[in-house]
Amino acid sequence: MESYYERLTDLLLLKNDSLAYAQARTWVELLWEDFEATYAKAGATYKGKEMTEAIVRNWIEQYGPRLHEFVASNPKYKHLLNNDDYLQH
Repeated sequence: MESYYERLTDLLLLKNDSLAYAQARTWVELLWEDFEATYAKAGATYKGKEMTEAIVRNWIEQYGPRLHEFVASNPKYKHLLNNDDYLQH
């Protein structure tokens, strides 16, 4: 799992320079877990980590540059992604 998270975190940091490493890693883990949970709730057959990585990679490509804006409209996640808690990369 670590190698998947690292690759996706590195990609997100390339797409969004407003995030610190720990914030990007948190985003990757949240997106990964959200996809797998939603997929399981839908009753779909698990297709493996490679498919989950492809989906999260796609989301990062599409939404990565603006992920830091998400906290402003969704205070539920503010404690996870507070800008004051992290050093920028």
